[in-house]
Amino acid sequence: MRWKRLTGQSITGLLIAGMVSVGLLPVAASAAEATDLARGKPVVASGSHGGYPAANANDGKVNSYWESNGLPADLTVKLGADADLQSVVVKLNPDPIWGSRTQDIQVLGRAQDGTAFTSLRARAGYAFNPSGNQNTVTIPVAGRAADLQLKFFTNTGAPGAQIAEVQVLGTAAPNPDLTVSALSWSPSSPSETDDITVQGTVRNAGSAASPATTVNVSLGGVVVGSAPVGPLAAGASAPVSVAVGKRPQGSYAVSALVDPTDTVVESDNANNSRATASPLVVGQSPGPDLEVRSISSSPANPAVGAAVTFTVAVHNRGTSAVSAGTVTRLTVGSTTLNGTTPAIAAGATANVKVSGSWRAESGGATLTATADATNQVTETSETNNTFARSIVVGRGAAVPYTELEAENAAYRGTLLKSDAERTFGHTNFATESSGRESVRLDATGEFVEFTSTAPSNSVVVRNSIPDAPGGGGREATISLYADGQFVRKVDLSSKHSWLYGNTDSPEGLTNTPGGDARRLFDESHALLTQTYPAGTKFRLQRDASDNASFYIIDLIDLEQVAAPSSQPSGCVSITTYGAVANDGIDDTAAIQRAVTANQDGAIDCVWIPAGQWRQEQKILTDDPLDRGQFNQVGIRDVTIRGAGMWHSQLYTLTPPHEAGGINHPHEGNFGFDIDENTQISDIAIFGSGTIRGGDGNHEGGVALNGRFGKNTKISNVWIEHANVGVWAGRDFTNIPELWNPGDGVEFTGMRVRNTYADGINFANGTRNSTVYNSSFRNTGDDALAVWSSKYVKDQSVDIGHDNSFRNNTIQLPWRANGIAIYGGYDNKIENNLISDTMNYPAIMLATDHDPLPFSGQTLIANNGLYRTGGAFWNEDQEFGAITLFPQNLPIPGVTIRDTDIIDSTYDGIQFKTGGGLMRDVTIENVRIDKSNNGSGILAMGGARGNATLRDVTITDSRDGHVLIEPGSQFTVSGAPNGARAKR
Repeated sequence: MRWKRLTGQSITGLLIAGMVSVGLLPVAASAAEATDLARGKPVVASGSHGGYPAANANDGKVNSYWESNGLPADLTVKLGADADLQSVVVKLNPDPIWGSRTQDIQVLGRAQDGTAFTSLRARAGYAFNPSGNQNTVTIPVAGRAADLQLKFFTNTGAPGAQIAEVQVLGTAAPNPDLTVSALSWSPSSPSETDDITVQGTVRNAGSAASPATTVNVSLGGVVVGSAPVGPLAAGASAPVSVAVGKRPQGSYAVSALVDPTDTVVESDNANNSRATASPLVVGQSPGPDLEVRSISSSPANPAVGAAVTFTVAVHNRGTSAVSAGTVTRLTVGSTTLNGTTPAIAAGATANVKVSGSWRAESGGATLTATADATNQVTETSETNNTFARSIVVGRGAAVPYTELEAENAAYRGTLLKSDAERTFGHTNFATESSGRESVRLDATGEFVEFTSTAPSNSVVVRNSIPDAPGGGGREATISLYADGQFVRKVDLSSKHSWLYGNTDSPEGLTNTPGGDARRLFDESHALLTQTYPAGTKFRLQRDASDNASFYIIDLIDLEQVAAPSSQPSGCVSITTYGAVANDGIDDTAAIQRAVTANQDGAIDCVWIPAGQWRQEQKILTDDPLDRGQFNQVGIRDVTIRGAGMWHSQLYTLTPPHEAGGINHPHEGNFGFDIDENTQISDIAIFGSGTIRGGDGNHEGGVALNGRFGKNTKISNVWIEHANVGVWAGRDFTNIPELWNPGDGVEFTGMRVRNTYADGINFANGTRNSTVYNSSFRNTGDDALAVWSSKYVKDQSVDIGHDNSFRNNTIQLPWRANGIAIYGGYDNKIENNLISDTMNYPAIMLATDHDPLPFSGQTLIANNGLYRTGGAFWNEDQEFGAITLFPQNLPIPGVTIRDTDIIDSTYDGIQFKTGGGLMRDVTIENVRIDKSNNGSGILAMGGARGNATLRDVTITDSRDGHVLIEPGSQFTVSGAPNGARAKR
């Protein structure tokens, strides 16, 4: 706890405290009528220090507290509606360890229809004394306000204001209070073909008339209809009736919410909704009902130009059979394929092979299958016949955006190019640029202009602007034009970039300016108000009002972002639990309540609507044993869905090292802790990290962490500014009874950007798990890794195995590897694109980090590696594009095939000195071109083992095709292009 020690109590402080106590005597007689209006209400502050956030000021605990990050400071309690105030109680912890202190405080208020605060009590000094007034001060006030603000000017005991608990005593002012009751529906037992109407009663239980508003009716958490509610006098009621139409078979929680947009100011805004005790049950109507369950392709991962055939699984969920002959249709790109469906009995599934094939196109496409495409069958539901999924072709992820490089655009500025060794860590902008080139804008009117190749309504800009003089970043704008017309200012920031120091240890870097710098780039994104057609010239221009001293533009992503998805049936919105979009107030409690309700079976799914939702604490399961922050219990049996990663965005403003409450040093104060059977899709999680460990172990947090277990699937999640995007696995010693390693975990469509450490790490015995069709840029450690660590239950069983990294695009890791595997067996690295590593390999197999041994086979196949490898560790160690490093244990059974290694900084494939053997390495159908500062294949002097080359082509390598250094015990069988290995 900070700043508990304090100097002696001042005479002035004692006199003031005495006067306040005397002033309270008249209030005491009426205190019974007053209630604490602040408890549980939102609290915001001008700033907070360390782990002492504003939420601590009314959490009901005197052993937690808010402390501001300087003076003057203010703390505002939002009461929600006008109240007639009597007094404000300010408490500190009464423990004698807290010394006496005096704080200068002014009390202000703002009415519910006001815009400015007015003074309710003039500034005065208030003495806090644990032995005198039990560190509690009561300040009499008089007036009516909806927001109560305490403004602090001085504190003799700390550099910031301090409050353990604040109470606002008063009574509610006259206001309406709308409630809903008597919910029912007709027919009372409907089937899927019945039109349903929900009825209820709206009452004004308040002490003032209410204006006209509306009431929304939700089924399963989804708003399905609304009705108007006229003005109501105090105490008056009105019936409402909402037609909700036909509903599919199922059980639906029924709720109604009056005044859903909060246009009516009420004395109690927490009682506007009502849910029925029993659900609405819709029975299945007789008849057939076809739906598509899945689409399979052959081959599953086709190469460009391959002929691909498809099979569609069609299910009849109805009560009667469907005759043979209906059409099952599949569309992919501009190709339409049809299949004839056999007879399908009620409850049965038929696998329909569609005729013809599709010629695979680079990047992939969307597959859409439709059952009964020609509407031959009259079905119970005609809305569930279609199913869609993506297919990925070739290498890399099928990303939905087009990436355009600044050096290939039209520009007026300075082209930056890296040196031959792509020197890193010495404030080298070009080395940290995609393609090792970027454009610098120094003067007003300089620009970079990109020509789009597809329709676009969004932009991501990878950029660098200067740090603030004292560190911590600064903000600036750059002007975006489309075909010469001004579109908007794009906000840029250097808050999350600029790490300083000469050490290669990330924990030794600092945010304080001085000497060499690295991690120079960050990204900004903007959703535009319209779609711009292909061929649009997007110009990023430095105008007179764009005031950073320089701008460096590396690339942009242009994307056509779809409209927000609709709330799925069965999902309940976090707004039902009190979350409010875009208001800047912490929504953690509401999100946690929704997730807990889903975990407890009260709702089927959590819906995060479009909007920005502030989250300042990790979502997890409350541990009844209270084993502390280092022993967390994750969520399980939870489904969380959003409206799309561009639309449903969770964000934090508090760096993890400044957050209170749940804040595991590595795992932070945002995102989700997962134990098992959790599905999360179509959201963004934006952290607030600025460093990895330096400046006092200031970790950046982990967006998704935990044991992960079985049946966990994460898709289409955008993660930025975390220490780690995903860490799958916990040590066995962390609550052994919950040991549950990741098994069959799936990640698809991930977008991980600008981290301080790993992108996704499969640790602690994770097995049978996949990262597929995902993109990673600017990670601060391995973008993807399998770490078969020893911190498991049984080291003979709990080994990282059968994990797969397929069809991912990895760019610009600013520290460590594109993909790394540390121990385990039968892991695969296939069909990935990796480019522009700063200092380490594109792909590394290693036995450092003390893993369990390698065994079985490790496959590295069909990858494209461009401008990878580098020098690190005081620039004394040079790494190849693919490096095998048996530091202490052997690395057997490796196959490297069907791979292009282009423009490596040092060697193409490197067998590194270490204590272990590299036995039976197969290198087949591999092209290595232009190893700039090394050889095509290098066996270092201390390397031991053997490799066999088949159909290997090596060209334009500075030090030759194959180089075996003197003293090496490594042998190479076969030679590229008829050449022989050099010794």
